[in-house]
Amino acid sequence: MFQSFGLARHFGRRLGARVGLAFTLLATLALGACEEVNPSASSNNNSDSFSASAPVTPVQTQPLPGAPSGPAGSSSVRVAMILPLTQASGAPSVVGVSLKNAADLAVSESGGNAVTFSYMDDHSTPDGAKTAAQQTITENDDIILGPLFSPSVRAVGEIAQAAHKPVIAFSTDTSTAAPGVYLLSFLIENYVDRIVDYAASQGKKSFAALIPNNDYGRVASAEFQQIAAQRGLRVVEIENYTPQTLTSAVGKVAAFGNQIDALFIPEQADAMPAMAHALRSAGLDSHKAQILGTGLWNDARVLGLAPLQGAWFAAPDNGGFQAFAQRYRTKYGSDPTRIATLGYDAASLVIALAKRGGGDKFSDNVLTNSGGFNGADGVFRFKPNGQNERALAIFEIESGSAVALSQAPRSFAGRGSAT
Repeated sequence: MFQSFGLARHFGRRLGARVGLAFTLLATLALGACEEVNPSASSNNNSDSFSASAPVTPVQTQPLPGAPSGPAGSSSVRVAMILPLTQASGAPSVVGVSLKNAADLAVSESGGNAVTFSYMDDHSTPDGAKTAAQQTITENDDIILGPLFSPSVRAVGEIAQAAHKPVIAFSTDTSTAAPGVYLLSFLIENYVDRIVDYAASQGKKSFAALIPNNDYGRVASAEFQQIAAQRGLRVVEIENYTPQTLTSAVGKVAAFGNQIDALFIPEQADAMPAMAHALRSAGLDSHKAQILGTGLWNDARVLGLAPLQGAWFAAPDNGGFQAFAQRYRTKYGSDPTRIATLGYDAASLVIALAKRGGGDKFSDNVLTNSGGFNGADGVFRFKPNGQNERALAIFEIESGSAVALSQAPRSFAGRGSAT
């Protein structure tokens, strides 16, 4: 699907990058006075999931407050991007190339020449990521973007932290996050918090959950129980299941009848047809108990399922990704993977901060500013512990489509600091 353009070497050559301000720091920032499977998936915490079809509203872009309006001079900022450009087998990696293309798109859409990007192939292995990270330290790069898979993020994080170099990585495994190692990815915890909060705001008080017995399910379950306790919600039943015990688990939840008014199901899109069949057999739908899901449900495989009509899920708004995808197609003649926006937003962010200048441009204080940043998938901010918070919309599945019930917030104003 993607063109092969010589990215299978161990380390990419440095590119003199034209850079600019295709990224917005929100006005609240103090800065301006104003689908590939991980070949080495980790079993710790949640696994890296890249099927998040959580396609977001058009993003307005403008120069950073106080940033130079013209070219910023010579390439004084060095950015290394470590990606799985090839798989461990040596075959090209569609997701890695898509992330690289997206970063290049951000560079081409900006102006000036304040940043030099280098692209490094970790070959989808921790050892490859470690070697790449060591080279970035030797070459005195200012910041590292990537890698993608959690074992590789751990390898890079250890080296970067020892050298006091910040990292913006793309894993969904929150155990890889740490001060100075920030995750830009779509985290399960954000989906869970937003959908439970919204359900509670609509008067839902008694919850049940059907939890897949896998890493994704375990993380979602822990966050679900935590947010329910914080909001004073009643959790009537939690049923964990495997494909073999799915029907039995759904039947146990259905037996609670009108004792529950919301049912949370953090399942991946490819497993939802089997779930829908079990729900239908048990007589469960959103007329009986409001069915709740995550951004993984913004997928045609889920939206067309009859028992899920009327279900709610949290995800980024659609327009931003669609606009990005159109520009990507125009430039590369192919469709981006859904997570390609992570490469675009990471590159855009460091370009904008480089234009701002100053010795602290990539400091923890700057990267964790509570005002956050505005990217292709809406507003986000990094937490001091390396995780992130994203502003998400709420969708209802209606006649095979995702219909917005609640728009994603445009800022973090009034939401306190990211903790």
